[in-house]
Amino acid sequence: MTQDLALDRQWVPSACTLPTAEQPLRVAEFDALFAEAVQSVARPELRRLSLELVFGPAAAARAAELAARENGCCSFFTFTLTIAGGSLALEVAVPPEHLAVLDALQARAGAAAAAAA
Repeated sequence: MTQDLALDRQWVPSACTLPTAEQPLRVAEFDALFAEAVQSVARPELRRLSLELVFGPAAAARAAELAARENGCCSFFTFTLTIAGGSLALEVAVPPEHLAVLDALQARAGAAAAAAA
């Protein structure tokens, strides 16, 4: 998936402590996860995004590692990785003031999942 990564910095909140030079790389990591592992995207609540991932240890480890690093610089995120009944899901929640970030993640995940299908 090719996108202009410079545009992605427009929705990065000021609360993010990741150095500006590293932000496009992090966006690319999320794009790769979305393209390779996301099977479906749902928004069960305004402040919550749910991503169904390809079931397997590699996808689980990759999602967990990326979520942990992202939470280290953007502590407003709440990531929940659920493995149950042969399914793998990553839930992302944000406080109301960061809905634009969740909207952007949903758009990117949806576009990547659609392109991969």
